[in-house]
Amino acid sequence: MFDTAPLKIVAVAAGLSSPSSTRLLADRLAGAAREALAAGQDRRVEVEVVELRDLAVDIANHLVTGFPPAGLRKALDAVTGADGLIAVTPVFTASYSGLFKSFFDLVDNTALTGKPVVIAATGGTPRHSLVLEHAMRPLFAYLRAVVLPTSVYAASEDWGSQGDEYTEGLPSRIRRAGGELASAVMGRTVSGATRTPTLDDGEDALVPFAQQLADLRVG
Repeated sequence: MFDTAPLKIVAVAAGLSSPSSTRLLADRLAGAAREALAAGQDRRVEVEVVELRDLAVDIANHLVTGFPPAGLRKALDAVTGADGLIAVTPVFTASYSGLFKSFFDLVDNTALTGKPVVIAATGGTPRHSLVLEHAMRPLFAYLRAVVLPTSVYAASEDWGSQGDEYTEGLPSRIRRAGGELASAVMGRTVSGATRTPTLDDGEDALVPFAQQLADLRVG
């Protein structure tokens, strides 16, 4: 029997200002994923954005006491229960922000196993774009998530840029990342399945998903 529950995309935005370019990037990525999912299958798609700036005090208290307040528990449950995750941080001192790291320190290191994740970051200069590869991708690999091939970095100059004949502009990178997330989510939910095979299922169970990720990289 096919699952008729809505597909859930959760975006975590660690921006500190309001309005925030980090939140804007999270919204754009979530919108691209929702559009691609809506075009590719018949189930309803729900999008939730978790703004960490609103949870900063709760995160600090939880780190000290070990007991999450209700709002933080709801956010953690949303992240771990999502079909697809988008994680966006501003760049501070050539890495993700302390608030971003503190939040994901509270996520159990098996809770994101097999979950498809798009990583993204914002910064004032393109020079910090490697934060995606040397900081964020290893973090989510440790959490056993499946980090999708296309990551998105938005420097100040990228907003409004459409790219040129040699490079992709920010809108096209957002669409590509959203499409990859949608494809991965649909792969996890085919025939009513609700999770990606893991190492506990044996090597044979991992082959189809590994091939899907290979196809994503080629495409």
